[in-house]
Amino acid sequence: MRAIQVASFGGPEVLTPTDLPDPEPGPGQVVVGLAAADVIFLDTLLRSGWGRDFFPVPLPYVPGHGGAGTVLRTGEGVDPAWTGRRVVARIPYGGYAERAVADLDRIVPVPDDLPFEVAAGLLHDGATALNLDRLGSPDKDEWVLVTAAAGGAGTLLVQLAVDAGARVVAAASSAEKRALAASLGADVTVDYTRDGWPDEVRAATGGGAALAFDGAGGALGTSTVDALADGGRLVTYGTADGFAAPDPATLARRGIRLLQPLLAGPPPNAVVRELLTEALDLAVGGHLRPVIAATLPLDRAADVHRALAARSVAGKSLLIP
Repeated sequence: MRAIQVASFGGPEVLTPTDLPDPEPGPGQVVVGLAAADVIFLDTLLRSGWGRDFFPVPLPYVPGHGGAGTVLRTGEGVDPAWTGRRVVARIPYGGYAERAVADLDRIVPVPDDLPFEVAAGLLHDGATALNLDRLGSPDKDEWVLVTAAAGGAGTLLVQLAVDAGARVVAAASSAEKRALAASLGADVTVDYTRDGWPDEVRAATGGGAALAFDGAGGALGTSTVDALADGGRLVTYGTADGFAAPDPATLARRGIRLLQPLLAGPPPNAVVRELLTEALDLAVGGHLRPVIAATLPLDRAADVHRALAARSVAGKSLLIP
């Protein structure tokens, strides 16, 4: 099968197209023929060698944490009726390939009328956005700030907040990204690369947002506190420039509640399956849609990583094996 392999940590150039043997399913596993492979920012970090204490990666490895496709084979103990079913699959590694092995409890059926690309686009960001949305719990008519609003999770958070009846401020770095957020229902957009952008948010919202979803992290994520009203909630999940690090004394003085779900580790598998199933159902109902910016052949994985690193992607990119 065709796959992308990383033999040494480094830049996008280490993503090497290669031919590998077709994988074999073990007990309790299935082989999925991938029609669309999900690409997330974490993939670029792991490829560079980041986070090996938390994400040990044995070299060489095939990047990618899953995608959508059809079950081709079943392993011991798996009902053969799974063969031929449309699924999304979450896997530790191995998603940038024509075929991938997944544990049975990490696949979720894809509704027949949902395109594989849409399902793959929701595989990680759909579950993530719904989990964050539950934590932040946007209310009707309150102001909600979404930073990195044109990212995979950010575009979904904008939609979920709008669907809840909230008023949304979307922060993004380019006119194209801000226009995308506006098309998804954001009431106000701001350029968070400009000095003083939190003041713009406070002016637009009449004193600050009640809730902020920080998808940027680092210094930008830390400055999001300044865009919040006293007594607000900050849900921070961005890691592009490290974790946000708001001053605890400032948070306490202003009564701001800080939620950092990444520090608690990933949700239990059963919870992720529930969230992903809900995301797929919302997509079928027209209430949630991933913004697919590009679908590129598997051999162009390096180009996708370069675009993610440059933050030039408005929406998601997928690889098509």
